[in-house]
Amino acid sequence: MELVTPRLLLRPWEDSDAQSLFACAKDPDVGPRAGWPPHASAEESLRVIRSVLSAKECYAICEKDSDAAIGAVELMLNGHTELTDRDDECELGFWLGKPFWGRGYMPEAARELLRHGFEDLGMTAVWCAYSDGNAQSKRVQEKLGFQYHHTRENIPVPLLGGVRTQHVNRMTREQWNACAAGPQKFGNGRNA
Repeated sequence: MELVTPRLLLRPWEDSDAQSLFACAKDPDVGPRAGWPPHASAEESLRVIRSVLSAKECYAICEKDSDAAIGAVELMLNGHTELTDRDDECELGFWLGKPFWGRGYMPEAARELLRHGFEDLGMTAVWCAYSDGNAQSKRVQEKLGFQYHHTRENIPVPLLGGVRTQHVNRMTREQWNACAAGPQKFGNGRNA
């Protein structure tokens, strides 16, 4: 399945994305914010595509004029998230390659995935979290309309060998419907 926004294409990850994933994921400013170490090779990126990014509702983010993957956005369904144990709730996760920061791409991609979650998958709530120090993720979540729910302390980050404080936000279907009814700002380059 592919999802389309005014500027982006969200599509399933493919083995052929290993090189473009590595180009973004090797940057030390990208992965550690999301809880994973920088990739060391395209071969590692291929393993990640096959083992992590192959999840049912995980999408490569591509600019419409290019098929190169520049980031990922995912709805982590029950069994793949620690934030909920309900089948009608999920967790939104995302990251974007550093050369594409500041263009409003992540709010645009995430809005479409939220629409898909609420309208196509029938979710009643979507959870999202950010760790202390990740102001960009916090800002994206605020722009999307997520509401603060609670803070979790000493959350293990096994791939980085440490713990973090995590701030958990939630959006209900009713909140989504209220946000979706308002004006959307796509394509002006000032959204994050």
